[in-house]
Amino acid sequence: MDWDVRYRDGIHLPQIGWSLDSRRRVERCFVSHAHFDHLARHREILCSPTTAHLAQVRLRGRRTVHALPFGRTESLSLSCAVTLHPAGHIAGSAMILLEDEQLGSLLYTGDFKLRPGLAAEACAVPRADLLIMETTFGRERYSMPPAEAVWADIVTFCRETLSAGGIPVLFAYSLGKAQEVIAGLGRAGFPLMLHREVERMTRACEACGWKFPEYMEFDSRTAGGYVVVCPPQGRQSAFIRRLPGARTAVVTGWAIDSGARWRSGCDAAFPLSDHADFPDLLRFVEEVRPKRVLTLHGFAADFASELRRRGHDARALSLADQLDLALA
Repeated sequence: MDWDVRYRDGIHLPQIGWSLDSRRRVERCFVSHAHFDHLARHREILCSPTTAHLAQVRLRGRRTVHALPFGRTESLSLSCAVTLHPAGHIAGSAMILLEDEQLGSLLYTGDFKLRPGLAAEACAVPRADLLIMETTFGRERYSMPPAEAVWADIVTFCRETLSAGGIPVLFAYSLGKAQEVIAGLGRAGFPLMLHREVERMTRACEACGWKFPEYMEFDSRTAGGYVVVCPPQGRQSAFIRRLPGARTAVVTGWAIDSGARWRSGCDAAFPLSDHADFPDLLRFVEEVRPKRVLTLHGFAADFASELRRRGHDARALSLADQLDLALA
């Protein structure tokens, strides 16, 4: 007997009655992390304690929550045990390992990243028979440069802008990438000013035990001399218009594409990602040693084809391409 994996706006496992990262409301769902494209108003959820808090901050409402700490194994059903492992994507992001007496082991990654970050737990790599993995950067050209080199470029951009009397504005998603940017800029000694939503999510992370450099809430009247961190904005947004002399940069893994700067309408684009790049996707499969692989999101079909070329039993579970959403 093997796992029955069904996909429709998320994964459903009928043999145990649970879903994984469903975008539609379901009865019982594992939530890998608190980004909106992984949240819905489920009746009952399983997640890490940090995700439980962040999900409640982002999506108010009543639900039954099973907050399972990383590394603790509990029973999900009479024959199935569950363990959560850190995914390295954002604070609290988790992979789920299911171990069933009849079905064998299943590892679902959710969004993950092997490379160490500044605002997420270090990724774990448990073994499993069946691996269901996200493949956002599942094409060979998506090999990220060393983070140290990217940070050097970000620091140079900010210093040059401030020296010229301008205001450096870094665009980063309010949960996850923004906290990574805050940690990196603080390490470089920059004074920081945060958009209201970035500040709200940073404080929510702090409530879960994360520590960040000192920062100020955004005030356009006193923004001179600060590096401003905010969610992606249009060049003509009211927020940017309040900052004369602003120079903008987007921080995203998609910046590895040559046209990212122009598509985003920014002065610069820096390829700092919270997803595994192509080499790390391959390394992850080799370390998990699965008998079967199902790929999900991004270049799922391309990566499954590459795995088959390398001798793995692999197929794409979803064919949706995230590229159109990258700079939205």
